[in-house]
Amino acid sequence: MTPVLQAKDIVKHYGTVEALRGASFEVGAGEVVALIGDNGAGKSTLVKCLSGAEIPDSGTILIEGTPVALDSPVAARRLGIETVYQDLAVAPELDPAANLFLGREIRRKGLLGRLGVLDKAEMRRKAAAEFTRLGVTLQSIDVPISALSGGQRQSVAVARSVVWASKVVFMDEPTAALGVVQREKVLDVIRRVRDEGMAVVLISHNMPEVLSVSDRVEVLRLGRRVARFTAAEATLEDLVGAMTGALTQENAA
Repeated sequence: MTPVLQAKDIVKHYGTVEALRGASFEVGAGEVVALIGDNGAGKSTLVKCLSGAEIPDSGTILIEGTPVALDSPVAARRLGIETVYQDLAVAPELDPAANLFLGREIRRKGLLGRLGVLDKAEMRRKAAAEFTRLGVTLQSIDVPISALSGGQRQSVAVARSVVWASKVVFMDEPTAALGVVQREKVLDVIRRVRDEGMAVVLISHNMPEVLSVSDRVEVLRLGRRVARFTAAEATLEDLVGAMTGALTQENAA
């Protein structure tokens, strides 16, 4: 089956620093693929290249087998790629519905809409339906995001990307700084998204979490993919060994 998103031999320099040295990666529809590696392995740079935030110096990015140019985050979003960043990038003073439609607000019909008046009732109605679909439980959709728990804020950020993505969602450390219960709720949202047929890319340093929620794991080291695992068959020792270079796989690139 053709991957939804595929990177082949991506190279990226920052001055004299070679962040990516022919890195490759792929993710298919309806699967969670974890992208892991030690600090400096190139994970963040590869994600930036695949989400349009950085332009690679060379290499090929394909969506459903067709080469594409992701020269900006807007271009990536147009092709169905969304990203949940570690800092969430939510507007704390706005309510969950307003955050869900941030930058994609629904306007009132007729003259009021042409004057820029928003249809807040419709946005709240649609937001409530989407939160229900994704299993996101909030204490209220009428309070500012800042009044919600960390897990609820993270779930809103995840839901916003999922609602607007059509092909791939990148999730950068989506459970960082969350408690056990909050973490499980976010992981459950990720599983629901996967089960609906979306491709999910998880970037995480939490190895037990990676093994619990991922279908596959791809490991970067020194700017290249060095290993690929089926999560159900991998162990923590396998992942750590690949990240440190103690375990190698042939033809991983």
